[in-house]
Amino acid sequence: MAQDLRTYADLLQKIHNDLRIQHPEWVQQNGESPLCDSYEARLMELLVASMPTESNDNIALPDREVSQR
Repeated sequence: MAQDLRTYADLLQKIHNDLRIQHPEWVQQNGESPLCDSYEARLMELLVASMPTESNDNIALPDREVSQR
């Protein structure tokens, strides 16, 4: 069943939940899962690394900040 993901936080929560569902053997009795946490952290690193970057010169500043420069 498709889930309606509206925000980035929804996507992160879905990934968090799905990892634990797909790999219950990774979840400890207390509910913690260092292995799942590690996979989530690595995914975040990859997502951040794949995001386009811009120099500060290309970022539009509000008028009040431009006039203060």
